[in-house]
Amino acid sequence: MNLANRITIARITLIPLFMLCFYSYSNVVNSGHAPIWTTTSYVLTVFLFVLAAGTDKLDGYVARKYNQITNLGKLLDPLADKLLISAALIMMAEAGMVPGWMAFIIIGREFAITALRMAASGRGIALAADQFGKIKMVLQVIAITAVLLHNFPFSLITTFPVDQTLLVAATFVTLLSGCNYIIRNLSYFKN
Repeated sequence: MNLANRITIARITLIPLFMLCFYSYSNVVNSGHAPIWTTTSYVLTVFLFVLAAGTDKLDGYVARKYNQITNLGKLLDPLADKLLISAALIMMAEAGMVPGWMAFIIIGREFAITALRMAASGRGIALAADQFGKIKMVLQVIAITAVLLHNFPFSLITTFPVDQTLLVAATFVTLLSGCNYIIRNLSYFKN
């Protein structure tokens, strides 16, 4: 197993750790006692999410730079992204931090596109991700991080909910990127 694939597997193993920390984090948030940014669970939860999301760029960079692109990596990399985003959104929706309909749209889009890719793969067609999909992923990570941070540091200068605005933007871009992906690849499914 090459380095790029090891990084991707490490990202997948960070997801259960993030989830475990999130339970403690959400208890602190819901208790309303101490400022949440002073708690270990808060710092650790945000750190693990950002670390897991950040390794997405690292494994891609390593795979391209050292010519370590493999079929396993092509399978695991997008799976790791979907697992991380889905786990975060489901847990945040359960904690009341994210509206359920937004989580449903984002996760639903991921499942729909994955199903299309699998159907195309069964026909011997490889459907590549496009720039719109990559922008979507970056915006999702930024929005989820902002919500996890409870609008910090924006809350220091404004009462405007930047975190929720970013989440709405991520949902909208996710929906648009899914529609774009389907339209762009529709010709493969006409027969």
